[in-house]
Amino acid sequence: MSMSKESVMSASIGSNGSKAVGTFENLSLDPSLLRAVWDSGYQTPTPIQARAIPLALEGRDVLGCAQTGTGKTAAFALPILNRLRTSPRGGPRALILTPTRELAAQVAESFHVYGRHLPLRSSVVYGGVGMEPQIRQLQRGVEILVATPGRLLDLMGRGHVKLSGVEVLVLDEADRMLDMGFIPDVRRILRSVPARRQTLFFSATMPPSIRTLAAEVLNDPVLVEAGPRAKPAEGIRQVIHCVERSQKRVLLTHLLREHRIERALVFTRTKHAADRLAQHLLREGWRVGALHSNKSQSARTRALDAFSQGSIQILVATDIASRGLDVAGISHVINYDLPGTAEDYIHRIGRTARASATGDAISFFEPGDREILREIENLIEMRLPLEPELDFSAKGTDVRHGTRATITDAPDRNRRRRRRPQHRHLTSAREVPA
Repeated sequence: MSMSKESVMSASIGSNGSKAVGTFENLSLDPSLLRAVWDSGYQTPTPIQARAIPLALEGRDVLGCAQTGTGKTAAFALPILNRLRTSPRGGPRALILTPTRELAAQVAESFHVYGRHLPLRSSVVYGGVGMEPQIRQLQRGVEILVATPGRLLDLMGRGHVKLSGVEVLVLDEADRMLDMGFIPDVRRILRSVPARRQTLFFSATMPPSIRTLAAEVLNDPVLVEAGPRAKPAEGIRQVIHCVERSQKRVLLTHLLREHRIERALVFTRTKHAADRLAQHLLREGWRVGALHSNKSQSARTRALDAFSQGSIQILVATDIASRGLDVAGISHVINYDLPGTAEDYIHRIGRTARASATGDAISFFEPGDREILREIENLIEMRLPLEPELDFSAKGTDVRHGTRATITDAPDRNRRRRRRPQHRHLTSAREVPA
């Protein structure tokens, strides 16, 4: 598989100049798929769906780049289901690789929903749970397999999965796989997949490292971009609060009460911070759950289900929840700790204002965050508004906020962003991200 930058760019389809599709009926999908889409309440494809689905239906390799929350899953699920709709049961003919268990489960659910009227079997495999139920599912035969790389390699090594029949390969959230160190595993899996295949490669960001990986796995691809790269959705209202670390809990509790927030996703930098903050909010009377990689898969699933159903109001999470978490009605994303990279900021706040809704992204800034704030503002090409200073001293608690001048000078838009080392937050054995 090979891809040159010139060939991709010459074949790219962007937001300007692409022909409008209108409705799903214009996409040449099988009637059973259209019925499932309509049953789910959708009539009009999103830009990434309108541009990627026709190309995928033609059998082209696609390099898709779009903001988080824009419908990338349906952009590859619908063409795959359309291609395999008359397939007999057997070994996997489509393989979808995802970086996290949560994303794998949500992708598998999408295949179930859109393929409900088709005689196809799908399965999802990921770590953190027992292997035997997954093995039994595979033994019954599946056409569509959604997997995280580590568990898939385990099953392959034990002889439970053979990929020689794969016709379509999907790498979903490829940039996140790169960040999480999965690329060596992905390359091992690629060696077991036929070279003659269709490959669909989706990523929310397109740094040089992702282009290099895409060049290895794609054959004469079309670059499909929907909307500006690495930019927050237009419906997100973004603000920052300048606050000392020791006063963050007081400020968070105030904001939750002041805004009467019913469904908020709160991000911390480490797993231990997430647990400590969740316990604090529980003591303050909130219905709270925590989500991070130290939790068992069953605990993570229960927390997500409770958050989705509204039985908990606040989910405190690490960056494991910044990708693939699709929960309706998240009104607020709160960055209790700023993320390690500017790109992660985009993914975090993308959990709100999904599907053209609106939402609020509130970030806490402390004195040591100047560099990452500058990177974020350079990436999104705007200065984040600073909320007015709050003083709770009359209530016996003093939360002191700085002014804009204490944060940073206006970012130099022409300055090249410095790449920050990936290990910079590994300050101790107890403070390990996600």
